[in-house]
Amino acid sequence: MTRRIQVGAVPVGGGAPVSIQSMCNTATEDVEATVQQIRRLEQAGCDIVRVAVPTEEAARAIPAIKRGIRIPLVADIHFDYKLALLCIDGGVDKIRINPGNIGSKERVRAVADGCRERGIPIRVGVNGGSLPCAPRIPRTNPVNGGSLEKDLLRKYGGVTAEALAESALGHVRLLEDCGFGDICISVKCSRVPVNMAAYELLHERVDYPLHLGVTEAGTPEMGVLKSAIGIGGLLCRGIGDTLRVSLTADPVEEVTAAKKILQAAGIRRTEPDLIACPTCGRTQYDMLPIAREVERRLKDCHKPITVAVMGCVVNGPGEAAAADVGIAGGRGEGLLFAKGKILRKVPQEQLVDELFREIEKL
Repeated sequence: MTRRIQVGAVPVGGGAPVSIQSMCNTATEDVEATVQQIRRLEQAGCDIVRVAVPTEEAARAIPAIKRGIRIPLVADIHFDYKLALLCIDGGVDKIRINPGNIGSKERVRAVADGCRERGIPIRVGVNGGSLPCAPRIPRTNPVNGGSLEKDLLRKYGGVTAEALAESALGHVRLLEDCGFGDICISVKCSRVPVNMAAYELLHERVDYPLHLGVTEAGTPEMGVLKSAIGIGGLLCRGIGDTLRVSLTADPVEEVTAAKKILQAAGIRRTEPDLIACPTCGRTQYDMLPIAREVERRLKDCHKPITVAVMGCVVNGPGEAAAADVGIAGGRGEGLLFAKGKILRKVPQEQLVDELFREIEKL
């Protein structure tokens, strides 16, 4: 089990629930726009939100943003340690910064001391760049691209899982040398196998909580798939404490995708889980529009239940025996069932309505 850090009121690691993060795409100094976007993210289910802090003006906006939101706020800083100090004084809940990028040991210690005094954790985040497509990239197979240190790129011949992990641990050691251990780590890469292998290496070597993500995942259609594999695969192995789904889209879509990944991985159930068979030659009714209608109506349901739409009355109730409630169609009529037990026969045109009457009872 990883150690636990506290990001505002949200615990991360140490067996705490996996938290969902996102990042604003507004100009941080535009307090009104940033607060409005964060409130939308809060409503969507975001637990922790990050903002970019590239300027002093952005840093000085932190207190006003904090006053307008409820969830913890993370300041994303790249090179200027003075901006980190301003955000710390402004009441930010976490700093995302790589100590090796901010200069002297004195600067690193100033940030570490400021965070320690106020109980603010630091996320060390290393990113690999865009990687070429390949059918499979093992841990040790180098690929071009990335934003890693030049000596590590030379050592490993490019961006590899080992290079990502070594870079992250190098930044972590700079904080440890300052006596600071309130740390979270991310090693994100756009190539999913390399991304996963880097997190596996860190999971083997340290007990710091891990922030999962696939960087530059792309637009929602492919980005959600990459994230489901890269994030969901690790979660299913017990790796990961918090996550961000990075999409070229409205940040709210990141939160929606993250909730679905957590649900699919069996980690957080807050919405219905719809299971439906792929249909076959035994199917005797037009199941596809019925399944789509059930899916549409379930968007207004917020019960952690399993709902089944099955293709035939012969195998349906048995194959979906674990479902809380479900329907299986036949010629002109279907069966309504719950936990594998048949409740009653229903005319086909009433199947969906009868299904939702049972859902309301749950």
